[in-house]
Amino acid sequence: MAASDQIPEPEFDYEALPSNYGLGRNMLAGAFAGIAEHSVMYPVDLLKTRMQILHPSTGGLYTGLTNAVSTIYRIEGWRTLWKGVSSVIVGAGPAHAVYFGTYEIVKELAGGNVDDGHHPLAAALSGASATIASDALMNPFDVIKQRMQVHGSVHKSLMQCAKTVYKTEGLQAFYLSYPTTLCMTVPFTATQFVAYESISKFMNPKQDYDPFTHCMAGGLAGAFAAGITTPLDVVKTLLQTRGLAESEEIRSARGLWNAASIIKKRFGWGGFLRGMRPRIISTMPSTAICWTSYEMAKAYFKEQPLD
Repeated sequence: MAASDQIPEPEFDYEALPSNYGLGRNMLAGAFAGIAEHSVMYPVDLLKTRMQILHPSTGGLYTGLTNAVSTIYRIEGWRTLWKGVSSVIVGAGPAHAVYFGTYEIVKELAGGNVDDGHHPLAAALSGASATIASDALMNPFDVIKQRMQVHGSVHKSLMQCAKTVYKTEGLQAFYLSYPTTLCMTVPFTATQFVAYESISKFMNPKQDYDPFTHCMAGGLAGAFAAGITTPLDVVKTLLQTRGLAESEEIRSARGLWNAASIIKKRFGWGGFLRGMRPRIISTMPSTAICWTSYEMAKAYFKEQPLD
C-alpha cells in the first residue's frame, strides 16, 4: 500500500471520555488524587489550622510559619505534624471520588466536552456541583481532623474523637460549619476549575495528556483560589474547633456571621487573613498533586480495555 493510502491512526482524544467509559473509573481516579493530595501536604495543613486558632494554649502560640515548624518539632516531635491524618485518608478517598465523578457528569451535561473551545461556565458549574456533593461527605472528617490538629488536643484516634464530639456536642457539631464550608469551597472550586481549564488550554491547546501542564495549571489555580477564600477558611476553622476553646463566646459561636463578628471584634480585618501564607503554601502543591494524579489516573484508565 502506498504511503499516501495508509490509514492514519485515530487521534487519542484525551479529554473527551467515550460514552461507555465507566463512572467508576473516574471516581477511582478521583479517590487516588484525593488521598495523594491530602497525605502529602498534611503537615502544612496542620500548621495552617494552628495559626488560625484565635486563642491557642500557651504552647500553641507561634510568631510565624518557620517558628511554628521549629516549635512543634522541638517540643512535640515530628510525628505531631501528622496527627489526625487518618481522618483525611479515610474521608478523602470517598469524598474525592464523589468530587471528580460529579465534576465529569456535570461537565458533560453542561456541554463542557462539546468541542475544543473554552467553556468557563461549564467548568464553574461542574466545580460548584462537585464541591457541594463531596463536602457533604467530607465535612465530618474535616471537623475530626482539625480537632486532632489543635495544640493540646486530647484526641488520640479518629474513632475516639468522633465519639467524644458526638457525645458532648451532638451530631450538629459535624455539620455546623457546612454552610460556611460551602460559602468558601463553592467559590474556591468554581474559581479553581475555571482557572485550571483556562491555564490548561493556554499552555496545552491540543489538550494532550501533559503532566507538566496539569501540575502547573493545578498549582496556579489552587494558589489563586486559596488566597481569595482565606477569610472564609478562618471562619470555618473557628466553627470547627469552637468546642476546644476556653472562651465562652467562641464556644457558643453560631454560624458564619456570628463567627465572623467575633473575629472582627477581637482581631480587626487582619484577623481574616490569619494563616493565609500556609494556606497558599499548602494549597498550591496540593492542587498540583491532585490534578496531576487525577489526570494521570484518568489517562491510565482511558487506555485500559473496557469491559
